[in-house]
Amino acid sequence: MKYCILKITSIDTYPVRHSVLRVGKPIGSCHFDGDDLPSTLHFGAFSNEQLVGVISLFKIGNTTFLKQKSFQIRGMAVLTAYQKQGIGEALVSEVENFCFTQKATLIWFNARSSAIGFYKKMGYESRGIEFEIKGVGPHYLMYKQI
Repeated sequence: MKYCILKITSIDTYPVRHSVLRVGKPIGSCHFDGDDLPSTLHFGAFSNEQLVGVISLFKIGNTTFLKQKSFQIRGMAVLTAYQKQGIGEALVSEVENFCFTQKATLIWFNARSSAIGFYKKMGYESRGIEFEIKGVGPHYLMYKQI
């Protein structure tokens, strides 16, 4: 499958976030705190000019880890019809490359429990026990030293 990854705006992410991560919730639930900070980046995967996957990268630490230059992945989603075609891996690789250029030492995020295998395949590790994000579902804290 041919696709390209481009920087997009936070609002551009909403249709994919909504149809994959916020099904049945108001479109406003697709806005995340920090989405519009100058330090936050959003990337979209396009197939035939259609946005089919998104990922957002927030420059923020996590108190679970020693103070490091770290980034948080949020809102990673690929439309159902385009999943299992390498788009998710390409989006994660895109933000990993960006973090490497920024001399970051850690990428972390809260992964849905159903996505743990996907991230472990990409070298991420889980930390702690499963926890619930209200209205979203069970998650694990995941991370990778870079």
